[in-house]
Amino acid sequence: MTGDLYRRYAEARARKSPLLQNCVKAFVTGGMICAGGEALRRGFLALGSTQKTAGVLVAGTLIVLTALLTGLGVFDKLAKHAGCGTLVPITGFANSVAAEAIDSKPEGYIAGVGTKIFSIAGPVILYGTAAGTVFGVIYWLVIRFR
Repeated sequence: MTGDLYRRYAEARARKSPLLQNCVKAFVTGGMICAGGEALRRGFLALGSTQKTAGVLVAGTLIVLTALLTGLGVFDKLAKHAGCGTLVPITGFANSVAAEAIDSKPEGYIAGVGTKIFSIAGPVILYGTAAGTVFGVIYWLVIRFR
């Protein structure tokens, strides 16, 4: 079977995705995660934290909650239902790291978890840093030659 023939075969039998429904679910879920983060921030501020400290505490809390929910299998069920709405950067990143650690645990803590925990996170760090550098240079050039 040729590649083109297989592609047509697969497209004819693939279930069509409800695009609008998926977009709404992702938007609502991502919005709820962000609203929860904002509620945490306001709570930390009410407890006397500075803006900077509250931001750090929110990020840490979201990371810990996501890792915990990933370990309990709850986050994956939510992600299956909500799609990319759960990929709000910090929760998606925490989920990818925690899921990789869980998947590689049978290989041992050193050879499994220790060596593979950042296999998904590594490219995110690399391309995030590269994109930040490129956009920073573009921003600098625009400001400099304005």
